[in-house]
Amino acid sequence: MFPGQSRVEPLSPRSLNRAFNSAKAMAGIKKPATLHSLRHSFATHLLEADTDVRVIQVLLGHAKLTTTARYTHVATKTLRNVASPYEHMQDVT
Repeated sequence: MFPGQSRVEPLSPRSLNRAFNSAKAMAGIKKPATLHSLRHSFATHLLEADTDVRVIQVLLGHAKLTTTARYTHVATKTLRNVASPYEHMQDVT
């Protein structure tokens, strides 16, 4: 996913962290952030956009769905949009 100068060897974790921190500084972001928090945000935004959790699982490279379920917290926007069964019963009557 992150090719280096050689197509055979990917970027090292150290190089990737340097690039991330440099981009963060250039953007003026002062909040603490890591590549892991960026990955978590990516998964959360996908979840909020109603992306199927199994698609997120594949994109994150998780073998087990339970790992993805723990990794992506349920977003507030998603919770607000869930109607209770009681609300559905009112529509029927």
